[in-house]
Amino acid sequence: MRWAIGGRNRDRLAEIRDAIGAPSDTPLVVADAGDPATLRSMVDSSTVVVTTVGPYQQYGSDLVSACVERGTSYVDLCGEPHWMRDMIDAHEAAARASGARIVFSCGFDSIPFDCGVQQLQKHCVERFGRPAPRIKGRVRGLKGGMSGGTFASLKATLAAAARRPTLLKLLADPFALTPGFAGPEQPNGMLPYWDADVGGWVAPFMMAPINTKNVHRTNYLLGHAYGTDFRYDEMMVAGLGEVGKAAAEALAKLNPLAVGRGLTPGEGPSREEQESGFYDVLFVAERPGHEALRLAVKGDQDPGYGSTSKMLAEAALCLSRDIEGQGGVWTPGALMGDKLVTRLQASAGVTFALEHPHAAV
Repeated sequence: MRWAIGGRNRDRLAEIRDAIGAPSDTPLVVADAGDPATLRSMVDSSTVVVTTVGPYQQYGSDLVSACVERGTSYVDLCGEPHWMRDMIDAHEAAARASGARIVFSCGFDSIPFDCGVQQLQKHCVERFGRPAPRIKGRVRGLKGGMSGGTFASLKATLAAAARRPTLLKLLADPFALTPGFAGPEQPNGMLPYWDADVGGWVAPFMMAPINTKNVHRTNYLLGHAYGTDFRYDEMMVAGLGEVGKAAAEALAKLNPLAVGRGLTPGEGPSREEQESGFYDVLFVAERPGHEALRLAVKGDQDPGYGSTSKMLAEAALCLSRDIEGQGGVWTPGALMGDKLVTRLQASAGVTFALEHPHAAV
């Protein structure tokens, strides 16, 4: 594999190269999000560009444009749905023509969720001959810290909505990334309740507004392989009994801006925190009149940094080695699906496994 490190400052790139133990001849590419000419030069010499330079709505548009123009593939960690929709509207047709595969959300948002649903629907079709009309995503366990970059992206999205009130409707729409298609009314996901499928109280999950949009876009890009009546939501398991109920109600009132208050871009969990983190997400496929089918997706590191780094790298490798042609603006599940899951299980510490309804959590 031939790879290079890109950024604004050659000396700092050299420091990073040496700090991670990369070979001394690893190429260093000087490129600046504010200088389109340097982006075009970088893209011209690349098969796949991996970018973590967010907020993407502030720093990402020129790089997407350059990749689309040159037919270079692209992966990022974006969780900014209004910018993603802007990029879809602006570049979908041109990316198809140039062969550029533009794939957003290749980290914790939204690979475990997007590919978790894709894999569970695959099992439903294999076992029962049809997809499930309803799937629940339930975060049973999660340990990790928010990053300053994620916090900055959240603030930028809220600021954009304040400037453009029409964005509020898009942000609230589960079908915001499926131009021309609006499916059925979706489960609320914002009100705590006792969920018998997980045996506990569930509460709103902060990443659901982006993950659910990506899941519905995957269905859309796959020709509605899950059905045009597909319903999906995500929530977090808060606990059992009265304690679980109180925790769920507290989570429902939590201000997401308070979670990352004080963080600046570049700050985040320590290496020890990253390596001791994990996540456990249960997907439940409901089939009227039949027992539910369940699939668990688990990651072995902090979701935002440790596991995300590995998922992002495997997504880039999958694009460069496993997937041919098919230009366009994609989701991980729609474009890479089974091939990406194979890579994640082999090399990224992420597992996808069917689970018995009465398995211990």
